[in-house]
Amino acid sequence: RDLVRAREDCRGDLMRARHRLSKLLLRRGIVYYDGDAWTGKHDAWLRHEALPRLSSRATRLAFDSDYETVLATRARRDRLDVSIEGMAADSEFTAMVRRLGCLRGVSTLTGFALAVEIGEWHRFTGNTIGSFVGLVPSEYSSGSSRVQGSITKTGNTHVRRLLVEAAWHHRPRYTVSKTMRDRWELAPPAARARGDEGNRRLHQRWVKFIERRKK
Repeated sequence: RDLVRAREDCRGDLMRARHRLSKLLLRRGIVYYDGDAWTGKHDAWLRHEALPRLSSRATRLAFDSDYETVLATRARRDRLDVSIEGMAADSEFTAMVRRLGCLRGVSTLTGFALAVEIGEWHRFTGNTIGSFVGLVPSEYSSGSSRVQGSITKTGNTHVRRLLVEAAWHHRPRYTVSKTMRDRWELAPPAARARGDEGNRRLHQRWVKFIERRKK
């Protein structure tokens, strides 16, 4: 769990470091429009196009500092990813990670994080695990009046974020990709069947929400 949370902290550090660098350029009117940010193409743009447009020596030094922080933090995140993937492939959590990997949106890193954060899964049911991670609606009741509000957001915030991010992967049309087939090869037949059934059911939930214009 400490390793997973160290990786989570590193993810936040990397996001903040990237924001600092992009906002430094934005204050000088330098904006990247040619595709997604923080790709190899964007990195080349930072070094060869954005940096030469900074006229002040002080601003260039600030750019170098922020850019080096991004590189160092990204390298630290990658080292943690390698360590987690190694433990996920050979540890007491391996079987659980492979079963969770049968679901869309649950990669090795996500599955390992869920396994170590939740621990003993048998202490929960489908009706109780939602309250553990704060994904149940808040409620105010008085007499015969019962009003439900937004989710409580109590409990394990890390698990909640992972589950929400994984849920978004079920919105597109469900197709069994090569990545999914490779994960299924590592899991027992019962987990593969359950994962396929779950993927279809969760996509249909998205379809029904969209048809009802639910956010």
